[in-house]
Amino acid sequence: LDKEQPISPRHSAAAASPTGGTRKAALAVAEALSDTVVSVDLTDSAFDFGSVRLDAGDVAVIAAPAYGGRVPAVAIQRLAQIQGNGAWAILMAVYGNRAFEDTLVELEDTAKAAGFSIAAGVGAVAEHSIARQFAAGRPDEADCKELADFARQIAHKLEAGGAVPVLPGNRPYKKAGGSGMVPKATDGCVRCGLCAAKCPVNAIDKADPKKVNGDACISCMRCVAVCPHDARKVNGVMLAAVGAMLKKVCSEPKKNELFL
Repeated sequence: LDKEQPISPRHSAAAASPTGGTRKAALAVAEALSDTVVSVDLTDSAFDFGSVRLDAGDVAVIAAPAYGGRVPAVAIQRLAQIQGNGAWAILMAVYGNRAFEDTLVELEDTAKAAGFSIAAGVGAVAEHSIARQFAAGRPDEADCKELADFARQIAHKLEAGGAVPVLPGNRPYKKAGGSGMVPKATDGCVRCGLCAAKCPVNAIDKADPKKVNGDACISCMRCVAVCPHDARKVNGVMLAAVGAMLKKVCSEPKKNELFL
């Protein structure tokens, strides 16, 4: 996230991580592969993704959160601009303990079109970005150890060679849908502008952060996560309804999965 472009690393981590769980999972894999990791933030609306160029022999960890079983459209658009040039890609679908459905195959198709060769896929669990009681605190220490073990298995495959992984999911992908959960400013908002600066889709008015374009908002909860004054919230009734809806399918802890 801190590096200047252009980038051509031996290993890299490209992650769309609005609330931090996806980035943590991606780094658990990337840092187990190499001490030299360069991060590219797919949520950064100001970044020139077309300047990111990899080479054959490079290894990229490409991670995205599963939103309703799909990759956020903005992450797909930005990933498509990166020049893979035959570099290996480890694809990661990070989900809030429900299901990642078509996220991995959508990442696979986009990464291949961008010039990557697919080495492996990972389904990783992280705290749900909206109903945070589900998978709370994940990825935790045990998750990170397991993801690092996955990385070592992937590294062995890259050294020994192996078949292209078969990733779970459907084509055509399931229909994308939004949650309709648009965070709004509370009375505690001091208009510092951090939420607007960090919004992946520029849905928050930079001149007046209390104004939000609900049609542009992707309900990623980045603004809620970064607000230093805890002054952005979603509607409490809607949040309770989402929690009740997810309780049956999200209460049982899911496991991380490796696809080689």
